[in-house]
Amino acid sequence: MKQFPDSPHAPAETRGWPPISVIMPVLNEERHLREAVGQVLAQQYPGEIELVLAVGPSQDRTQEVADAIAAADRRVTVVPNPTGRTPNALNAAIAASRNDIVARVDGHAMLPSDYLRVAVETLAETGADNVGGVMAAEGITPFEQAVACAMTSKIGVGAAAFHVGGTAGPADTVYLGVFRRSALARVGGYDEHFQRAQDWEMNHRIRQTGGLVWFQPRMRVSYRPRPNAKALAKQYFHYGRWRRVVSRTHEGTINLRYLAPPVAVLAMLLGLLVSPFFPLALIVPGGYALAIAAGSAVTGSGLPAAAKLRLPLVYATMHCSWGWGFLTSPRKLARPPGQAVRREEPAPRFGE
Repeated sequence: MKQFPDSPHAPAETRGWPPISVIMPVLNEERHLREAVGQVLAQQYPGEIELVLAVGPSQDRTQEVADAIAAADRRVTVVPNPTGRTPNALNAAIAASRNDIVARVDGHAMLPSDYLRVAVETLAETGADNVGGVMAAEGITPFEQAVACAMTSKIGVGAAAFHVGGTAGPADTVYLGVFRRSALARVGGYDEHFQRAQDWEMNHRIRQTGGLVWFQPRMRVSYRPRPNAKALAKQYFHYGRWRRVVSRTHEGTINLRYLAPPVAVLAMLLGLLVSPFFPLALIVPGGYALAIAAGSAVTGSGLPAAAKLRLPLVYATMHCSWGWGFLTSPRKLARPPGQAVRREEPAPRFGE
């Protein structure tokens, strides 16, 4: 592995392995926080690790649990996130961290034990500004298993490598991310205007300023899907809504993969509206239903029967919710062209 600059005070066994700051946005995570923190601090990484928890105004005992964890382990720091919003939490945690490598981790992310080690090796070997891997969805209940299947299928989410896997190489975006602090300083961190899609948007700015975003399939992070159709629909509706905001903010960032769901929704709605006068128009929604059923039969072949039965509903929920969110995304959500990346004051001093 190519070496990072050593700290003169680093123990001999950690030389060549830079200290890492792990940042974690936390909100209503009383049940899972100790496990999530434990997975970070138990990483098989030779260098030093600090963990910064940015805690929002939770409705459970999250703040109390976070404070207890920090009191028991000097590697953990707690900072407030009064807004409760993810990009604000990430910026607050970055500002409170001190190391040149910054790893974003979510409260429900289940990291493999070599995650940070592989990330640092990849940063050194590629010269990338951000490296990340696969969002490996794993379900427990039949519905979650169906969602996990859909989230790792091209029928469900397109061909994005961080969903469906692939070979290592440059990418538009990756799941979570392990960054060089210099890249975060260069682009000003996360834009707090974006309630969703903030990762994609910041990775776009990193690439636009000459940086490299690298997909590393060895960095597989287990992800727990939404537990029911209502929660899944809400998730994908907001994905579609805020992806439209990104496309309005950054011209040329939309492609056919993103346009497919809204086009399908419009076509099916039109077919249903004119079908009383032109019955053949039902071929559009009917054709979609048949295509989803056929796709579910193929992609769900390895699922238990209960999960396989739910797969067509899951595909339709994801497609239609994302498409409807994209179509109905209000223009008032767009950040005015030329406006600087927005952060709550006082602005994080990323370079310090």
